[in-house]
Amino acid sequence: MASIVVSQRQLVLPGELLAEGPKVRAGENTYRVGDKIYSSRIGLVNVVKNTVSVIALRGSCYLPNVGDTVIGMVVDVGLNGWLVDIKAPYNAFLPLSEVSDKPINPKRDALPKVLDVGDLVLAKVIAFDRTRSPLLTIKDKGLGKLQGGHLVEISPTKVPRLIGKKGSMINMIKRETGCRITVGQNGLILVSCKRRGLESLVEVAIKKIEEEAHTTGLTDRIMEFLRRNQRRAGGGDVVEPSRG
Repeated sequence: MASIVVSQRQLVLPGELLAEGPKVRAGENTYRVGDKIYSSRIGLVNVVKNTVSVIALRGSCYLPNVGDTVIGMVVDVGLNGWLVDIKAPYNAFLPLSEVSDKPINPKRDALPKVLDVGDLVLAKVIAFDRTRSPLLTIKDKGLGKLQGGHLVEISPTKVPRLIGKKGSMINMIKRETGCRITVGQNGLILVSCKRRGLESLVEVAIKKIEEEAHTTGLTDRIMEFLRRNQRRAGGGDVVEPSRG
């Protein structure tokens, strides 16, 4: 008897069981072993009649984990909260109850005045199980609406290298440039500097870290790059290397 064991648009991983039975056909990005069909890619399930396929996710997609701090953009305002794009397969949901300790009455308080479409937020993932949208909060200290700055996107897998051991890389960049840098574990980084030229310089440095994450001595090379290029970026005097 044919049986599809996943739901439409469900996020699946390589090797995950999709269906059982000889009457179910294996579609794109799937493979059959005996009477069982498995996913061969990370993607979203697509079931058409008796064929199960997987719509592969392009590029490097962020897969949320509970406890992650992410940067997201509000894409819709509902009656009970906001939909937020966090570069995951599904939009996340930020409910009214997770915005403020003070109760928000949607009838009295116009929700777009709190957060509107296009606003950036720094949020924490508080629930996610791959069968529903990630749930966010901005109630914790340091979270909330972000303003100003320049948004940079890298692969989420390269975020740990951007941060460095005990924050060594990201703290060095902040120290050398004087910029405020907010890093989301979903690969979105907000860079805010006193001068636009410095923001561009930091973006180039972040992209270099993404490209050269596998190499050794990267922190020192990025420091040298920043010091060499600060003047032309409008960052004032070049900071000389410390001696002794």
